[in-house]
Amino acid sequence: MPAYRLAIFDFDGTLADSAEWGFGVMNDMARRHGYRVIDDAEREHLRGRPNHEIIQALGVPLWKLPFIVADFRRLAAENAAKIPLFPFAAAHLDRLRGAGVIVAIASSNSRSTIERILGPAAELVVDFACGASLFGKAPKFHGLMRRHRVAPEQTVAIGDEERDVTAAREAGIASIAVSWGLSRREALEAAHPTAIVDAPAELERLILDGPAAATP
Repeated sequence: MPAYRLAIFDFDGTLADSAEWGFGVMNDMARRHGYRVIDDAEREHLRGRPNHEIIQALGVPLWKLPFIVADFRRLAAENAAKIPLFPFAAAHLDRLRGAGVIVAIASSNSRSTIERILGPAAELVVDFACGASLFGKAPKFHGLMRRHRVAPEQTVAIGDEERDVTAAREAGIASIAVSWGLSRREALEAAHPTAIVDAPAELERLILDGPAAATP
């Protein structure tokens, strides 16, 4: 039996290599929605910071957030063909399913966009909890656990940002932070996930064998 029966993956930056595409449209969206345009140096400085800090640094009024998120989802849907999966993603999900893990995705992105990017690998995902707010994945985690009748101690969330770790803590479940996505490793360390991994093989081992399999 795997250590975790339910593995809930973030999508962008965790399974999909979407960070560069997202950064590429950031300033275009800034001009449309009236917040600050930034250069590469500031972009790197903000990389992996908590969302509320990024929003404050860019000068985004909170009332505009729903419109900005909706616009970003629209652009992601239009550009799904330009957003690749990480090379390991499909085989990784296939091995987890073969080991008896319930594979789910919880994301602020839309299900239709995610399925288009996943392609045939979408069949490996048992459940989707999409449209999460920038600050609210914990309810999605609770919903997935209820639907699949899996206890918190048998559930793990996998993501590349501080907010994924925070949401897992709020839901009372373990978290694995991956270092190949949006956030810098030091930002992930500051969030105190259950474990941080630098390679897909490490992630697979942790899901199947539990925290004791973490590399010291």
